[in-house]
Amino acid sequence: MNERTALVTGANKGIGKHIARLLAAEGLTVYVGSRDPGRGRRAVEEIGAGPACWSST
Repeated sequence: MNERTALVTGANKGIGKHIARLLAAEGLTVYVGSRDPGRGRRAVEEIGAGPACWSST
């Protein structure tokens, strides 16, 4: 199995979002880390990434 996975924190905006988009375009399964659930969900939809995760802290 050659599946590659990445976790990108802060992927709901800026450079983190750009990196997540590039990794997803390369075929990686990308997990998005975000402190804001709404922004995290939107980023996942825009990027075409895998599941999102966020923290309330």
